[in-house]
Amino acid sequence: MEKYIGIDIGGTKCAVIVGEYENEKIKIISRTAFATDTNEEPTDIIEKFCEIISKENGFKAIGISCGGPLDSKSGVVLCPPNLPKWTDVPIVEILSSRFGVPVFLQNDANACALAEWKLGAGKGTRNMVFLTFGTGFGAGLILDGRLYVGTSDMAGEVGHIRLTDDGPEGYGKFGSAEGYCSGGGIRNIGKLFGIDKSAKDIAIDAKNGDPTAIEIYRTSGKYLGRTLAILADILNPECVVIGSVFARSEELLRPAMLEELEKEALFFTSKCCEVRPALLGDEIGDYAALMTAVYGVSG
Repeated sequence: MEKYIGIDIGGTKCAVIVGEYENEKIKIISRTAFATDTNEEPTDIIEKFCEIISKENGFKAIGISCGGPLDSKSGVVLCPPNLPKWTDVPIVEILSSRFGVPVFLQNDANACALAEWKLGAGKGTRNMVFLTFGTGFGAGLILDGRLYVGTSDMAGEVGHIRLTDDGPEGYGKFGSAEGYCSGGGIRNIGKLFGIDKSAKDIAIDAKNGDPTAIEIYRTSGKYLGRTLAILADILNPECVVIGSVFARSEELLRPAMLEELEKEALFFTSKCCEVRPALLGDEIGDYAALMTAVYGVSG
């Protein structure tokens, strides 16, 4: 088995993961995490990564998963909103110079798409869409057996699609897909119904039979289905894998989602498009960083 290093950079925590990969299987050897200090200079945080990585030897590549915007081709983190000091940080150049191995960078949605495609619910497909459905709502696209990132690494920003002229806000836009299909979006839908609770608490109420909570999730599911119809008609994927909130509360979202998908999408696109919950759970960020390294080396 070959050893790889993964780095998961987030607004609340960072982690360095050591793993071994063989025959489309990853074994995580170790994981070192620490809280992200957004006031700390990026160079100081990168030095922490280096201190951890320097204890390892014999690894083939390093993969980095980080919120965008970023430039995966040049290996530069541009300006993630949850990392205010990370502006034009050439992290790939820094790490490749330090360790003398290939280093690869992807935004977190794309990295998670790679992980679910190679290891999880999308395994065996050639055309797959991964949707985050967590804090935000973004997509990673696997098209014709390759990760598709677009001209400027902005492919998959489906949360910005406006679904209604008015509605809950997400991604800085009222009535957006993220406004309906994210943890914050579900909370905002709840406020329209006079309920101010987290998506998790609303889900608990819905699973206990509360009719208003059920309707809140039905509303989110409806607009999730409308978003899937757009993606299905444009991309014609065989599989859409959805994480986080959907994976935890599928039974609350799926009925309205399927009803809207079948109503809005062309018959031959919806017929061949299977919607699946993500399989990698809370460890998806670790697998995503490692798969960024593996995919960068082997494609």
